[in-house]
Amino acid sequence: MRPWPTPDVPGPGQESVWDYPRPPRLEEFHGRITIELGGQTVASTARGWRVLETSHPPTYYLPRESFDAGVLRPAAGSSWCEWKGRAAYFDLVTPARTAERAAWTYSTPTAGFAPLGGALAVMAAAVDRCTVDGEEVRPQPGGFYGGWITSRVTGPFKGIPGSMGW
Repeated sequence: MRPWPTPDVPGPGQESVWDYPRPPRLEEFHGRITIELGGQTVASTARGWRVLETSHPPTYYLPRESFDAGVLRPAAGSSWCEWKGRAAYFDLVTPARTAERAAWTYSTPTAGFAPLGGALAVMAAAVDRCTVDGEEVRPQPGGFYGGWITSRVTGPFKGIPGSMGW
């Protein structure tokens, strides 16, 4: 069995992902979120939601209307989240680039996540750039989870080598 990680000490204005709950919590987010692909901003909003779960950086969800017309193309397949329900996927498409299965949504999420119905999250690693209040985010490590790392959160973050059992 791998040792449990020691949380990083948060600095002023930071949150530790180890203070986030499990099961996860949904909260409204009021701040500027942008997503860029193929040399253009494909989504922008000043309001959205964050899903906060122990050991994970926040996953940001944007209202569907935040995405430019024509950039969302339904993709094959689905997945299941024990907290939110069944997810459907979308490719993000611009004239210059396509990011396959880069976005996902819960059309009929579980009751605790009902406000997310139809909102979309995006894998930061699949697009050119994501920002939160002007700060470029780093993708959650490991390529499986969709959290966005900013200077506002401290880890360590699930997804790094050896974190499977956290």
